[in-house]
Amino acid sequence: MAYKFLMTAPTLGAAGQQVLTDAGCQVDYLVDSQDTSEVERKMASTAYDAVISRTVTLSEQAIAACPSLKVICKHGVGVTNIDVNAATLRGIPVLTTPATNAQSVAELTIGLMLAASRHLHFFQQEILQNRWTRSSVGGELYGKRLGLVGFGEIGQRVARIAQAIGMTVSFFDPGLPEDVQHPNITRLHRFDDLLPVSDVLSLHCPVNNATREMLNQTALAYLPERAVVINTSRGELIDEAAFVAALRSGAVAAAGLDTFAVEPLPADHPFRSFDNLILTPHIGGSTQAALDAVARSAAQQCLTYLNEQTFASRACVNPDFKSNKELTS
Repeated sequence: MAYKFLMTAPTLGAAGQQVLTDAGCQVDYLVDSQDTSEVERKMASTAYDAVISRTVTLSEQAIAACPSLKVICKHGVGVTNIDVNAATLRGIPVLTTPATNAQSVAELTIGLMLAASRHLHFFQQEILQNRWTRSSVGGELYGKRLGLVGFGEIGQRVARIAQAIGMTVSFFDPGLPEDVQHPNITRLHRFDDLLPVSDVLSLHCPVNNATREMLNQTALAYLPERAVVINTSRGELIDEAAFVAALRSGAVAAAGLDTFAVEPLPADHPFRSFDNLILTPHIGGSTQAALDAVARSAAQQCLTYLNEQTFASRACVNPDFKSNKELTS
């Protein structure tokens, strides 16, 4: 059967396009990848079977406007832009593509860690201003303590690279079974215990009621002096006002941020004023290899559900939503 898909971006990776073409599907794309009203107009005017959701908001209004909709798959893993409750009320599974972009995000994490630790942004700006400042600002990662908040596919890959650099690694992840341990890596069972042993703190967890603004004024005070913070997960994990204060005071020596509470980052955001802050526009999973892998996974998962009403349990984010023929992950 030929299904109708909406991709909430102007393009879809070639591997995903091929999957849908081979299945005879029709695919519509957005003109403006950040236009919520365009999503709502399209979904009100076309009987879509599936939506592959990128970063623009997929609202309750959009979901309600398309009664034919049977499945949503996030192009990635973070679903804060999707009204999952609205989908659940209509019996629509919201799926993700776990692990498909893990290597790209892990490599960006390490890149931001190196750039922030060595204050590369500052030195580039010095050269651009015709200054040759050979300062000793910045430090090595060798021998430093890395704390990981979240130890899924991305966190584990970051840990392996960090160990190769010579860092010691600890992690906090309440979502893992209590007996899960990893060789040469320390598992801590309280976030407050991880903070004091994290010369570098890197965030790799979803946003929920327990994690939203978890890195707040109180948590920042537990970090070692002159800590480095990396966030390639979700901007909502950080209390940005408290983080600005920590950067200004020097409590946080440097940071690398790929995600923000509001995206695109507003023109007047105080983050733009720091020369010890590396900023990237949510590109963690945006290598060509990752985009193709994510697109292929999203297309295949949607087709599997449309044809068989099955999904992998670890890919579905709806609370208490189960298929009659649920697959194990």
